[in-house]
Amino acid sequence: MKERFPKTERDLGMDRRITRRDFLNGVALTLGATLLPAGFTESNPDSSFAPEQAFGYYPPALTGLRGSYDGSYEVAHALRDGAFWKTAGTPIDTKEEYDLVVVGGGISGLSAAHFYRTQAGPKARILILENHDDFGGHAKRNEFDAGGRTILGYGGSWSIDSPGPYSAVAKGLIQQLGVDVQRWRKVIDYKLYPSFGMQSAVFFDKETFGADRLVPFFSQDDFEDNITDLAIWKRFQSEAPLSDQAKESLRKICTETIDYMPGLTSAAKKARLARMSYADFLTKVAKTSPEVVKFFQTRPHGLYGVGIDAVPAQDAWGLGFPGFQGMKLGPSFGKGMNRDSMLYSDGGDAYFFHFPDGNATIARLLVRSLIPAAIPGRTADDIVTAKCDYSKLDQPSSPSRVRLNSTVVRVRHLGKPSTAVQVEVVYARGKKLQSVRTKHCILACWNSVIPYICSELPAKQKEDLAYEVKVPLLYTNVLLSNWNAFAKAGAHNIYCPGAYHSTVSLDLPVSIGGYQCATKPDEPIVVHLVRTPCSPGLEARSQHRAGRAELLTTTFQTYERNIRNQLDRMLGSYGFDPARDIRAITVNRWAHGYAYQYNSLFDPFWLEGKETPCERARKPFGRVAIANADAGAYSYLDCAIDQAHRAVREILRG
Repeated sequence: MKERFPKTERDLGMDRRITRRDFLNGVALTLGATLLPAGFTESNPDSSFAPEQAFGYYPPALTGLRGSYDGSYEVAHALRDGAFWKTAGTPIDTKEEYDLVVVGGGISGLSAAHFYRTQAGPKARILILENHDDFGGHAKRNEFDAGGRTILGYGGSWSIDSPGPYSAVAKGLIQQLGVDVQRWRKVIDYKLYPSFGMQSAVFFDKETFGADRLVPFFSQDDFEDNITDLAIWKRFQSEAPLSDQAKESLRKICTETIDYMPGLTSAAKKARLARMSYADFLTKVAKTSPEVVKFFQTRPHGLYGVGIDAVPAQDAWGLGFPGFQGMKLGPSFGKGMNRDSMLYSDGGDAYFFHFPDGNATIARLLVRSLIPAAIPGRTADDIVTAKCDYSKLDQPSSPSRVRLNSTVVRVRHLGKPSTAVQVEVVYARGKKLQSVRTKHCILACWNSVIPYICSELPAKQKEDLAYEVKVPLLYTNVLLSNWNAFAKAGAHNIYCPGAYHSTVSLDLPVSIGGYQCATKPDEPIVVHLVRTPCSPGLEARSQHRAGRAELLTTTFQTYERNIRNQLDRMLGSYGFDPARDIRAITVNRWAHGYAYQYNSLFDPFWLEGKETPCERARKPFGRVAIANADAGAYSYLDCAIDQAHRAVREILRG
């Protein structure tokens, strides 16, 4: 790869307006301008703020800054900072009464509504309140218009997948929604990219490794099966900008079967590995080169939101990272091991399916089951291309309703929690506060928010709820006019250990229903980039807090510049032109992303087998129950479903 000179803003295409459709739309501007904490009024509820009824309201098609966009979180932040109620005024009583109000329209909230209706009957009156302009929570759908053809991307939760076996409840719901996971190999074209000579690769950046260079290598998925491929090793040894010592150290840790803890039992080895980071295992136990640590540093970003400095070596073994192939650790996972490790160490459950928009399809299937008029069709195939009519989500004639752009600010029993027969739920919508009453309430929002909206909870429960710190992440989708440069580079999935985005990958080639993936390099395609802002050296939750602050203070212009610059440096030598080839950008910013999963390096109770904060935090309180992925400390679809099912059982049993 030839030395390339830095490009100007114009060369990168920063003067192009294609990424500003969120501002051109007008609806997004309206939302951002009205969801402010100050100046709430008691105006006539008949003139209520209802952007969903506006012509052309369709959030999936918005580009630019999405996810937790500006305008979606200011009310919650004002509530957190103690400023909200100083100017909020008195809520308007809408006179609406429900059997169930769900706070949060993500997978867990939608699942809770589904399970409640199953138990209480189809006439049960249910209201789901969601602070964003779209339902689904982190299961977000991104749509792009490529010359009249709609191309989909996933803006968050991406698949039906779990390292551990799916529960009967989670499996049952997936099947009830019409999803047949056994069809996966019929809708995915595994041969497409290899047919063009494309494979996984590593992008070494100049700042970290001394040179910008794209080199073929093994992906995490095929690491163990193909790690002895001599042709790839030969090319890697020739082209990687690493010292000879680092190359040999990397080859040794990846291919040789060495027991680095001889004389210890499997259990004793796991106990030691659970108390050291993978970075320490590489440097202090396996004695690898420091360059090898740089090479693997960001490998676990997409799973845990931290690098190998904060991932236990025991978890790294479970994830299939190299260095353990000669240690005879056995098939069972050790005490305190992160559940993610079960996929490799305990067999797991081969239960996987990816839709072109990720788990947004699951959210849409749930909405269609609750409100059939909102999304046409009957199957899990036809919903992929179906368009949601957002004006139908909140109709008085429908027993189940989804009310978007509504931030809940207070949940309290009307009377003593032990004897009350109703709960009041107050929410901010536009510049007004409104209230509804309900027999039951399920808080399917983030644990960290709950203490601020439900002040009557016991102090210890609030403390346990606050233990959770969401993992910040950036899921970016870029619409390209073609993928010729990827084909010429021979890469479709690129690991970038030192770059701004740690992974860059072409969309999975999935065709389902009326949706057809790109099959030729000269066709438009979506490329997916992931960034997890980390602060190596800090404990995990401190890293997450720092990362959240970074995401919320970074402008879209900075995100865009980094996207264009990285793609140019990776693929410019193969004909990629960011000014010409990038047609749209959607940055899904999740300052509060994945649920925090316990870590044996920083959470002592995880090794001791004690009751966890999430178990204490999710206990029901009167007519209020809690359901979210935080309640299981496990950021997967099945956890969100299982926690919703538990919460419904609790409130109906109570």
